[in-house]
Amino acid sequence: MIHAIRLLGIDPGLRRTGWGMIEATGNRLSFIASGTVTSDNKKSLAERLVELHDGLSDVVRQHEPAEAAVEHTFVNKDAGATLKLGQARGIALLVPSLAGLPVAEYAPNLVKKTVVGTGHAEKDQIRAMVKILMPRATFNTDDAADALAIAICHAQHRSNSTARLAAMGAI
Repeated sequence: MIHAIRLLGIDPGLRRTGWGMIEATGNRLSFIASGTVTSDNKKSLAERLVELHDGLSDVVRQHEPAEAAVEHTFVNKDAGATLKLGQARGIALLVPSLAGLPVAEYAPNLVKKTVVGTGHAEKDQIRAMVKILMPRATFNTDDAADALAIAICHAQHRSNSTARLAAMGAI
């Protein structure tokens, strides 16, 4: 018998961190929930990171995923923005890890290739394919749609990721 497993996808960002929860039963994927955790840009960086931490912690507590997946950060020309994004990504890795979940990481191009079929897909293509793959899915931002795409990517590649994490002693 194939058991269902809840998977949390996280699209890290300092202003908006998207999250998407799906359930995988074999090859069948079901939408559970999605949303966006935001931080107040008038607050200090430390306070904003706490807001992201608390928001993601609530998601993990409420939806009880078994595994999580986070998108790798791409490096851009603005070193300061890249550093801040990296700090938000640290929170995205930390929260599920503190909850005892294995956390996989995926490159943006792999997420796009898995969901859309090409590694250079646009935001609207990702949204459209998420809706095709999970017609009941709802999302309030591109960040939430991206997080669902990350969860879908993890559902497709998790056997490789789980084996890698186990080999490192993380599971």
